[in-house]
Amino acid sequence: MKCRKCGAKAAINMRQHKLALCKQHYLEWIPTQTQRFIEEHHMFSPEDRILVAVSGGKDSLALWDILTRLGYQADGLYIGLGIDSGFGYSDKSLHFCQKYAEDHRLSLIVVDVKDAYGSTIPQLNEKTPRGKDKPCAVCGLSKRNIMNRVARDGDYDVLVTGHNLDDEAAVLFGNTLNWLGSYLLRQGPVLEADHPGLVRKAKPLFRFYERETTAYALLRGIEYIYDECPHAEGAKSIYYKEVLNQLERNRPGTKLIFYLNFLKAKEGGLFAEQAPETDPLNTCLTCGQPTSSPEQCAFCRLVERSTP
Repeated sequence: MKCRKCGAKAAINMRQHKLALCKQHYLEWIPTQTQRFIEEHHMFSPEDRILVAVSGGKDSLALWDILTRLGYQADGLYIGLGIDSGFGYSDKSLHFCQKYAEDHRLSLIVVDVKDAYGSTIPQLNEKTPRGKDKPCAVCGLSKRNIMNRVARDGDYDVLVTGHNLDDEAAVLFGNTLNWLGSYLLRQGPVLEADHPGLVRKAKPLFRFYERETTAYALLRGIEYIYDECPHAEGAKSIYYKEVLNQLERNRPGTKLIFYLNFLKAKEGGLFAEQAPETDPLNTCLTCGQPTSSPEQCAFCRLVERSTP
């Protein structure tokens, strides 16, 4: 297989795009496409201060790399979850984030959940009614609260995450199977800051397949953690990804068509009638972040329960 642009040996063949590229042209193509997606969806401007949520994985570190190559002002945020499971998952993740930041002379903000709130994510999960279940819900709740707080307090214009097309298509698949109208309405590459205290959020990699972000990280020589979170095994999102991968093998481009047609349908108002009546948000008396609760947000209630 030869590169479409120069005729050299291709480093990657993207069947869904009918495009094969060598290393040089692939590493040029990814940032160019990312910039196009940023502009098309008005995610942010060159003057904006950007906070990149990094986990030590390929997608978030690739995103940080792409944005800095494009000239954006992008700092990193790593949240130490305290997940060990016998092989130091969180410690390894932090190592790769710190190494990337040091190698590229970038600023990395580190928030350790145990240091900041007295308990790790697994320990916080033990205080919930479903304490024996996987801590994924507690993890998501905690990360959303911390990411928004750090971005807000640091006066960042936008918080960006490394969600790729496989991630977004799997979430969409699950929401569609269960016809979760409110979730469908909120899903998209940009989530506006529609209440004081909330920070704008964006997903610049939303149109890239996981295979493409992996190839970018490898070709750029970005070191990242290969292990999945030990609590991810058996997650519905992974099952949905497997189902979509089967469809993709038989019909390249299925995931992209599925997701982009969803965005077109939503823009056309197809899901507007699914919008639920929502109560106005209040301000958490503990952390000052928006919440639907009258006094204290769910995260602060969780932390309070876990405090001896």
